[in-house]
Amino acid sequence: MSSLLSNYMQKEEQLKQLQAELEKLENDERLKAELEFKNKLQELMDEFGKSAADVIDLLSPKTSSTGTASKSSATSGGRRKRKLKIYKNPNTGEVVETRGGNQKTLKSWKDEFGADTVESWLVRVEE
Repeated sequence: MSSLLSNYMQKEEQLKQLQAELEKLENDERLKAELEFKNKLQELMDEFGKSAADVIDLLSPKTSSTGTASKSSATSGGRRKRKLKIYKNPNTGEVVETRGGNQKTLKSWKDEFGADTVESWLVRVEE
């Protein structure tokens, strides 16, 4: 009987923690911006009768219908091309696109704000 009560109390505490985390996320401006983008994109897809797969195909024409992605990047130089990382500084709105960690602006941001903070500014990664 006590293990049931203990389990209940543990679940209740977990629920409180999750509610606090959810509340914190709901007040995050980055999440609000992403949700707004997602909603506008969904409305646009609905307006034109397109699915997410249609949009992905439209934006990523480099993949062929046989399922082979660009082989040339791995075979031409013997080394795979690094992924493009796009960062956006929420303080200034400045955007940095880089394929390596040695980018001047990115390094100055990391010196000023810390590597973990700057990594949280990662908007997306592209092939």
